[in-house]
Amino acid sequence: MNKVITISRQYGSGGREIGAKLAAKLSIPFYDNEIITRAAKESGFAEAAFENAENKATNSLLYSIAMGMNTYGNQELGFSHLSLDDRIYLAQSDVIRKVAAEGPCVIVGRCADYILKDMKNVVNVFIWADIPFRIKRAIEVENLSPNKAQENILKIDKRRANYYNYHASEKWGRVENYHLSLKSSFIGIDNCVDCIIEFLKHAGQ
Repeated sequence: MNKVITISRQYGSGGREIGAKLAAKLSIPFYDNEIITRAAKESGFAEAAFENAENKATNSLLYSIAMGMNTYGNQELGFSHLSLDDRIYLAQSDVIRKVAAEGPCVIVGRCADYILKDMKNVVNVFIWADIPFRIKRAIEVENLSPNKAQENILKIDKRRANYYNYHASEKWGRVENYHLSLKSSFIGIDNCVDCIIEFLKHAGQ
């Protein structure tokens, strides 16, 4: 298995757990917060700066204004004109490319599917679920109240979408961005892992 698997996911869908179990079954590295730790170490930015970057993306228009309307895509402006968060994104992107180049692995979130779009051995997976399933998981896994769980579903999904839509210039969750989409509330967490493994056997043929 010579594939890099990216996992994008709705909050509460179990995407991170699926990614971790998939990596364990395939005996390959798993990267989630590890990306932040390595990017912080290599760039000199504090880990908190990376964690805060995605959390700021609560409003797509305000986020774009704060980030300079995607200025890092304009080569004429140069790196010095980038916002702190744009530089943090680029540092994180560099680490994602490095770990993907090191060999097969599973990477959760952080626009990895877009960052690695030019690599031929990448398989992009999107995990989603219905609201009751997601609320139940948020209550059980994160020990949240039902009201807080529902609030987080709306808030965190919006953050992830805005962050992705801004940095990737694509639409988060859009079917064309992924090779495989799985509804975890329909088939279950462990069956999602097995489905991905089976899919990988035929990917790229």
